[in-house]
Amino acid sequence: MPGAVKPNESTRRVMVGDVPLGGGAPVAVQSMLNAPADDVAANLAQIDALAQAGCEIVRMAIPRKGCLDAFAAVCEQSPLPVVADVHFSADIAVAAARRGAAKLRINPGNIGGLAKTDAVLDAAGEAGIPIRIGVNAGSLDAELAARDDLALPEKLARSAADYVRHCEARGFHDLVVSAKAHDVMTTVRTYRLLSEELPHVPLHIGVTEAGTAFQGLVKSACGLGILLEEGIGDTLRISLTDDPATEVRACWTLLAALDLRRRGPELISCPTCGRCQVDLIALAREVEERIAGLDKPLKVAVMGCVVNGPGEAADADIGVACGKGSGAVFSKGTVVRKVEESAIVDALMEEIGRL
Repeated sequence: MPGAVKPNESTRRVMVGDVPLGGGAPVAVQSMLNAPADDVAANLAQIDALAQAGCEIVRMAIPRKGCLDAFAAVCEQSPLPVVADVHFSADIAVAAARRGAAKLRINPGNIGGLAKTDAVLDAAGEAGIPIRIGVNAGSLDAELAARDDLALPEKLARSAADYVRHCEARGFHDLVVSAKAHDVMTTVRTYRLLSEELPHVPLHIGVTEAGTAFQGLVKSACGLGILLEEGIGDTLRISLTDDPATEVRACWTLLAALDLRRRGPELISCPTCGRCQVDLIALAREVEERIAGLDKPLKVAVMGCVVNGPGEAADADIGVACGKGSGAVFSKGTVVRKVEESAIVDALMEEIGRL
């Protein structure tokens, strides 16, 4: 309903470095490093690339104790807060908290049980950093996974809620929760349950193991789009088997499509048809590449003929409507110049530079 308070406006505010999560803060964009965990230079280079793409939080896996020195060095030099991603070793999680992590990501189900989780809680509390309790469909507690009376979303939500209650009973409240599955609707139903059961806890949303770029983008847009439109989710990662920078660009594209946050230009381009008399596909791709690095929240239209532009793209900040071997550059529906096909992209970029 119009004016109703959305779930992510009522969650507790948690700070990851200087990035706020929850309590009505903008939905934060994050990704995960995939450089070798013991290579400081490679991880810092990737963080720089992610920061340029608009990433606000990065996560780094620490698969063994021998990587802790590299992790500490990355934390010290990173321009972004670094989350320690730890599985199977409470000792590594404790050490990461003491060596610069801005947040820990653990799953109590595989970290060694609640007793070892308590040691991690104590270390995070001493360091003054939050913890993300991350539950996945593939790593549920065996006893819970075996229950036939609960659907998978109920199992995931129950697992996460039980861990949160344990943490809070010990006085640790600086929590974020995720409960992911590779199935889109399982993910959606799980987060809806979590939003109801843990209305005070910020949620990290994502479709895990979503696949390579094409499939992963479609699945993530479907699932996360539903959740974000319902006001569920305080931070997101679009998980792809691809360059992490692609994940970041996808996050911003999704947030912009939902009118939640805008960082860079939005490309509006029409599907081709028999009226088109220029190589519109190549033209649109070139424009997309050349505006990718801009931090202006503009709407840029590339239209194949006078039917679709400038009329249908009249709300674009800048655009071009193509004719036979030519293009009319327009701004807010008004033609500002006409150029030959070979000069369309350069002319469009010149006009963007004037905005």
